Amino acid sequence: MRSLGFEVTAAADASEAAELLAAVPASRRVALVDPRFVGHVHALRLGLTDPRFAAATIPGALTAQPEARPALLRALRRAVAAVGAGSPVAPPGAAPVTEERTVPGRLAVALDAEGTAVQRPELGSLTATVPTGPEERSAAEAAVSAVDDEAVRLRSAVKAHDGFFTTFFISPYSRYIARWCARRGLTPNQVTTASLITALIAAGSAATGTRGGYIAAGVLLLFSFVLDCTDGQLARYSLQYSTMGAWLDATFDRAKEYAYYAGLALGAARGGDDVWVLALGAMVLQACRHVVDFSFNEANHDAVSNTSPTAALSDKLDSVGWTVWLRRMIVLPIGERWAMIAVLTAVTTPRIVFYALLIGCALAACYTTAGRLLRSLTRKARRTDRAARALADLADSGPLAQAVAAVVRRPGGGFTAPLLAFAGALVMVAAALFTPYGGWLTVGAAAVYAVLSRLAVSRPLKGALDWLVPPVFRAAEYCTVLVLAARSDVPHAVPAAFGLVSAVAYHHYDTVYRIRGGTGAPPQWLVRTIGGHEGRTLVVAVLAAVLIHGSGFTTALTALAAAVALVVLVESIRFWVSSSAPAVHDEGELA
Repeated sequence: MRSLGFEVTAAADASEAAELLAAVPASRRVALVDPRFVGHVHALRLGLTDPRFAAATIPGALTAQPEARPALLRALRRAVAAVGAGSPVAPPGAAPVTEERTVPGRLAVALDAEGTAVQRPELGSLTATVPTGPEERSAAEAAVSAVDDEAVRLRSAVKAHDGFFTTFFISPYSRYIARWCARRGLTPNQVTTASLITALIAAGSAATGTRGGYIAAGVLLLFSFVLDCTDGQLARYSLQYSTMGAWLDATFDRAKEYAYYAGLALGAARGGDDVWVLALGAMVLQACRHVVDFSFNEANHDAVSNTSPTAALSDKLDSVGWTVWLRRMIVLPIGERWAMIAVLTAVTTPRIVFYALLIGCALAACYTTAGRLLRSLTRKARRTDRAARALADLADSGPLAQAVAAVVRRPGGGFTAPLLAFAGALVMVAAALFTPYGGWLTVGAAAVYAVLSRLAVSRPLKGALDWLVPPVFRAAEYCTVLVLAARSDVPHAVPAAFGLVSAVAYHHYDTVYRIRGGTGAPPQWLVRTIGGHEGRTLVVAVLAAVLIHGSGFTTALTALAAAVALVVLVESIRFWVSSSAPAVHDEGELA
């Protein structure tokens, strides 16, 4: 227990344990451990030191953070009053128990009954038990000796469901880098920051436009990805979860990838090849792919039932080993994607890199979206109010859409919402593409888009395909900015549009991770201030019509990008460093 950072004090019985717990400063975590406990140190670590949970338990041990301390003390005093001193325990130092025959176990049950959530981590092959006799104790000690808890700890540091490239080419050694970092006191946030800096240096190398720079960029990008895997593995290895870490981990991956796209575009420009449109197209496609994933997952996060034969087929395919890896590779996850980008950067040109990226991501998007469509159409599930609220938040509708909602509501119907969203997006993008550039027809199309987009979300999004609404809005807004900038023939308009889409995409990713953490979307004042998706689309259309000559359009896009980025970043930083921010991290495989 001392090796885990606890000060250990022995209590003769539950009554004395209550007195000792009451004397501990209110700001400290406390734990109760049955003195008969036998188990692995890592089992205690999992049960007693994870900062994400107010209370947690394993057999023979229970822990409570400051917010759960009052409930623990009440439960302990009730137990003392009901049954007397009871079993001997040892206060400041342990985790919850599921066996009601021990004091920690009874208290865990009491906390659950009172409404205080008690986390029970999966231990897998690790041992944690309270033997009642010599034979049970010998068997428990033999089980402890039979399993190397350090090996389990290393294995558990790796996510259970990673891509092929990450699983076989990164994780076999990155987990040892994570352990090396842990033993030297490095934190996951420091490793995350190192990964970002490495990726930015890679982008700078690509921006040189030389073959040596491209080779260095490819190598550095791969090293950045190794560090990107290491930071999560370090967090799981040492259970160093934090709100700041959640924010950094959620945003830096996108910042690294998009900065690298910009570096490639700058490098190509040095060689006389303008690929900014391809760079922005790749960013738009990748962001829309993510929104499809986020929206589908939120729509079905707490669906009451799932009877989709498509899902059943997927589960059946998971039992065939090679199909699992094939399907993970088809979706082009970050490991495969960055490996492809790095290799192609080193041996080809930025234009070829972007062509490969656009083709690969387009195929992956078709595969994943088709699967989600089939699941949605063939499943019988009742969507919840929470799912509808999450989809409405992901839609990012602003004041224009809210004004429309006050006047008219869309009719009911299973597919009405996505059809209205598609119709509005089609009108908007088609006008940007095919009407004379700088004409007011595009502005009119933006007004129609604002009306249709609000009608799409004027009723709760509980239909089978309503999860399509947010990605359609993202595609409409991003593609409009891309098309108008590309058609303007104004110097540097597309790089300015790249900056604007980057700022807006950050806002959308920030929204996703807040919802995932259970804290809800960003405040409404922020959405109103930056206009909502329909407001920003209308503003860009008006700017293209008004600033049709000269460099004013570029200047306006740059100013708009800076304003959106400033407001969004300030609010995001305020939230993620606040006490209400969630510590959201991916889990490793079961121990």
